[in-house]
Amino acid sequence: LQGIFVLGLPYALLHSGYSGLLLIVLAAALCCYTGKILIACLYEENEDGRLVRVRDTYEDIANACCKKLSPSLGGVVVNVTQVVELIMTCILYLVASGNLLSHSFPYVPVTEKTWSVIAFVTLLPCIFIRTLKIVSKLSQLCSLVHFVIIFVVITYCLTQMHQWSWAKFRLSLEFEDFLVSVGVIIFSYTSQIFLPTLEGNMKNPGEFRCMLNWTHFFACILKTAFALTAFLTWGEKTKEVITDNLPSFLETLVNLCLLTKALLSYPLPFFAATEIVYSCVSKDNHSNYRFPLLALTVRGSFLLLTLLMAMFTPHFALLMGLSGSVTGAAMTFLLPSLFHLKLKWKKLSFLEKCADISVFILGLLCSLAGIVCSIKGLLEVFG
Repeated sequence: LQGIFVLGLPYALLHSGYSGLLLIVLAAALCCYTGKILIACLYEENEDGRLVRVRDTYEDIANACCKKLSPSLGGVVVNVTQVVELIMTCILYLVASGNLLSHSFPYVPVTEKTWSVIAFVTLLPCIFIRTLKIVSKLSQLCSLVHFVIIFVVITYCLTQMHQWSWAKFRLSLEFEDFLVSVGVIIFSYTSQIFLPTLEGNMKNPGEFRCMLNWTHFFACILKTAFALTAFLTWGEKTKEVITDNLPSFLETLVNLCLLTKALLSYPLPFFAATEIVYSCVSKDNHSNYRFPLLALTVRGSFLLLTLLMAMFTPHFALLMGLSGSVTGAAMTFLLPSLFHLKLKWKKLSFLEKCADISVFILGLLCSLAGIVCSIKGLLEVFG
């Protein structure tokens, strides 16, 4: 899920300067922290003082927090938020696939929307994905392709070391441009939606915190190196998607890798979204798939929905920014910190409470700023 955002990190540095490097590190720490407290909400102490997993999903956590108001209100809010974000992500992958195919084969007389349809056809087997194991295999391939992209870009940048200059970094900042950088950097780390399922499927869930620490640490190192080398190479000429700065032969190669990554990335948010909807519709143990026809109908409907929205939604990027500012900030910062405070208040130290409150306020500010910028962009587009 991070590939598209990662390619925008050098552009984020262009508008955030030295503060952007600090933001990359800070965002890694914050997202790692909210991931840990979210998983902590799945557990409660038993009579012996041992932690026992009493909840399985984000929905269960929300219902536990809102049970005094309504037994299912929290779960409904969280499920709607999750599904919106996941479906918008799926649509983004389809739009990106059409754009990448169009740029990779400019001499083929096919429109970008037609390329999106072609990409959609290759995704039809997603209807038959029934387990997370299949999705995890595709995600492994996706990660491999991602490393190839990063390796190609960094290798090319290293060949241009003779023209690097730290003077390219900006000291003065424009507030709106800085907010865009904040959004790109923070949301390149988001993965909270998948964490409860991931932790629940681990052979040794006790290693989850260690895994989260190391993955965010290496992600931070890799993203800093990538963003820094690319920005030092192109400076003020850095484009929104860094692959557009590459020589034509490398750009085509990287675009094809990005296309592969987008297609391999699609099944994860698609599977997660359909699982949520199927569990709500069937009101049964959806992992057993006792109603295969219903499961196929849900998956097929969602697959078609992503295509139709990719084809006919105008200014999708701006709408994605608007929904992402609401759903992304909510799922990454607002809800984990709020739920942690609600469920663990009596057991939290003063510093832990301060940390949760600070994260909540930061998430709220990021969300409001993103909403304002997105609405402003939509108003400009629609005149």
